[in-house]
Amino acid sequence: MSKLVIVESPAKARTIGGYLGDDYVVESSIGHIRDLPQGAADTPAKIKDKPWGRMAIDVDNGFQPYYVVPRDKKSHVSKLKSLLKDADELYLATDEDREGEAIAWHLLDELKPKVPVRRMVFHEITKAAIQAAADNPRELDMDLVEAQEARRILDRLYGYEVSPVLWRKVMSGLSAGRVQSVATRLVVDRERERMAFRVASYWDVEGTFDAGEKHEQRMFPGRLFSVDGARVATGSSFGADGQLKGSKNDVVHLDQRGAEALVAGLEQTTFEVRSVEAKPYRRQPYAPFRTTTLQQEASRKLGFSASSTMSVAQRLYENGFITYMRTDSTTLSDTAVSAARSQVSELYGGDYLPDKPRTYASKVKNAQEAHEAIRPSGDRFRTPAQTGLSGDQFRLYELIWMRTVASQMKDATGQSVSVRLGGAAATGEDVVFAASGRVISFHGFLKAYVEGRDDGGEADDRETRLPAVEEGDAVVAAALNADGHETKPPARYTEATLVKELEEREIGRPSTYAAIMGTILGRGYVYKKGTALVPHWLAFSVVRLLVEHFPRQISYEFTAEMEDKLDEIAGGRKDRNEELAEFYFGRGDIVGLQTLVNELGDIDPKQMATFPVGDEDSGIHLRVGRYGPYVEGPGDDGAAFAKRANVPDDLPPDELSVAKAKELLANPAGEETPLGEDPETGRTIVAKNGRYGPYVTEQLEESEYDAKGKAKVKPRTGSLFKDMSLDTITLAEALKLLSLPRVVGADPETGDEITAQNGRYGPYLKKGTDSRSLTSEEQLFTLTLEEALAIYAQPKQRGRAAAQAPLKELGADPVSGAPVVVKAGRFGEYVTDGEYNATLRKDDSVEAITLERAAELLEERRAKGPAKKSAKKGAKKSAAKKAPAKKSAAKKSPAKKAAAKKTTTKAAAKRS
Repeated sequence: MSKLVIVESPAKARTIGGYLGDDYVVESSIGHIRDLPQGAADTPAKIKDKPWGRMAIDVDNGFQPYYVVPRDKKSHVSKLKSLLKDADELYLATDEDREGEAIAWHLLDELKPKVPVRRMVFHEITKAAIQAAADNPRELDMDLVEAQEARRILDRLYGYEVSPVLWRKVMSGLSAGRVQSVATRLVVDRERERMAFRVASYWDVEGTFDAGEKHEQRMFPGRLFSVDGARVATGSSFGADGQLKGSKNDVVHLDQRGAEALVAGLEQTTFEVRSVEAKPYRRQPYAPFRTTTLQQEASRKLGFSASSTMSVAQRLYENGFITYMRTDSTTLSDTAVSAARSQVSELYGGDYLPDKPRTYASKVKNAQEAHEAIRPSGDRFRTPAQTGLSGDQFRLYELIWMRTVASQMKDATGQSVSVRLGGAAATGEDVVFAASGRVISFHGFLKAYVEGRDDGGEADDRETRLPAVEEGDAVVAAALNADGHETKPPARYTEATLVKELEEREIGRPSTYAAIMGTILGRGYVYKKGTALVPHWLAFSVVRLLVEHFPRQISYEFTAEMEDKLDEIAGGRKDRNEELAEFYFGRGDIVGLQTLVNELGDIDPKQMATFPVGDEDSGIHLRVGRYGPYVEGPGDDGAAFAKRANVPDDLPPDELSVAKAKELLANPAGEETPLGEDPETGRTIVAKNGRYGPYVTEQLEESEYDAKGKAKVKPRTGSLFKDMSLDTITLAEALKLLSLPRVVGADPETGDEITAQNGRYGPYLKKGTDSRSLTSEEQLFTLTLEEALAIYAQPKQRGRAAAQAPLKELGADPVSGAPVVVKAGRFGEYVTDGEYNATLRKDDSVEAITLERAAELLEERRAKGPAKKSAKKGAKKSAAKKAPAKKSAAKKSPAKKAAAKKTTTKAAAKRS
């Protein structure tokens, strides 16, 4: 007899199996073994005719969910039951969070063990932690199970009730989600802010001042601060409407003429130091990583998406390198603190070690402080070089290691200095320049780690030194320059800043953010432009309908409130069914989701999909159609909406101005403007507007088509540069565009040809499979071989501009020995060894996947049975006997307490 331990993944099972003795058999559940039916094919016949059968939730009977074992999991569940027959104890060792607790309960309820059941939990996969967890099991926490089940039911009710409304009133195939729709709204609202934004220009004066020969560093920069006691306007002085905020009497708004006149009036001025203010500078270390801060920093520093970060972190956790990566806690165990402090002493010396260990209180509401922050595993941290890791796993481990060690180091200290310089202009104005500096005398934790910035501000370790001037000292201006600026619209969200915004609004949970990012991108509501998240016009239609007809469900406050309620359920302080009933049926003044859906009234789909371009007087509207967005405008005779033109897919909504719309209407997709004849080929060159914007191409001669009308040669095409227009492009410019791609030269070391090309996402260089972005379109024609080689000599930057190839080779499979590659298939990316195919999971990505992970996915696929062989052409189908229909193995889940009574321990029946 033996003890059966069940975890979620095969990689985790292999690692844990090595730490437990021969008395233990460790097997994985391969994720969830049971869930609500995913579609009509999975829904058992016995509930299809029920009023609630489509949702598989009996809303009139305590919101009882109807769970099924998916078809691809049935053989594995049978395997687990077989292993359980030979076991005298069952250890459920899934992750210690709500989802992990729910997986453990589903295993308990489906396997129906007749042996004692233990709940085994741990935060890191090390020998000591695993053995301690086996020796100290706990009971199943039914409050966590109910909270996770409530979340699953809420999401099902929301999606299954609201999505059909979108299908009928916006477009078929759309989906709504309790959190994903709110995340989409954030992106749309930010784009609306950008659309409403009006640019304001302002000027100031920058100076370089000379403190004199007595100072070793005599030159320092300063910027105009005030004129006659009134502050000089900066970017923050203007509102989104382009107007000055507050009283105009408090701010001086300089234009070019005023700034240049001031520079001229200050040419002979000697400035006096009017004040010197010095303050101690102190910066405390950053807290250790939790899920969201890891996702944000990995995006800033490594260019990882949220899903890539979680996929790589999952591999590190399962192989024993880091602690559990889904956590909202910044707490470190005593063991971890001791390990970090030990490495501070070893690597940086005792001067960098504080007298007492540092502790960090989580700022996240309802954070589970029993969990730990994300840190290197073990009681002695391995340095990145000691891990043997490579690639993305090495880079992410290094980030986690540096952050953890830095969290136990001393503060950075120094001095900040602010200087004010005053003088009188020849024209009579009293002006004040401001200069600021910072000197770090002791770098402390900054020696190990500096956090990235989303706003482009100065890094924490940035120093600016000023000469040691004193009040009353005279300084002269070595140079003064009038400097013009324009205000900028609010920055679009990136994955990192959207995750930060969701967390600050207390919407969703850390473990859900990666999936949310993947959903809003995958559903076509949002796309990436570089790292920025840009909403499609389709998202505007969806958000408009939800805001107008489901205002409570799409509100930021309500979504955050639901997280509080789920936390209350997890703590045993609220009843699951009462909260679900209020959400679905309503209570008092609260209107439930069911009532909203059943009493929607008339919704005009055309109105939901129509948005004015500019003000109503423009007479131009954008509409979201079945095949994409398009603009409609008045015809030449003034008739309303007589003209129509498609809007390019990659044109951001805030760039669709009235002028741009008129340009599109003047050159609708499909219409051609002849530019002239190519003197070399004799072909006619035309300008057109296409799905991805304006471009030029050549018309082939009739002789260049075969009998079926198919072109024998591919016509050359070239996208117009950003500063070009279909109205003004010339034949010479068109021929220049058609000359691309241009051969820049050959790499002298490899012999590979380097070409300059223009793509959908901008200009770039290509050498074999290695692409590098260029900073301007003009470089396509001017870049030299020497400059190209200098670009390739730099480390490759991550992100859309340098995205990895969609297919990649990983190496030989450890089981079959066949080469494993990543391919793009009809239903997404997958790995294959030539015989078995395994689809990448939601947390996997082409960029992050490793041979080890691919081998694990293929192993899971092999466990499901032989690979299907495609039938040979011409082979006759054998007459197969029709098998009698089997009764559905799925059955309604018994109440939790009833299921728990079947175990010899009473763990499942108790509430912690």
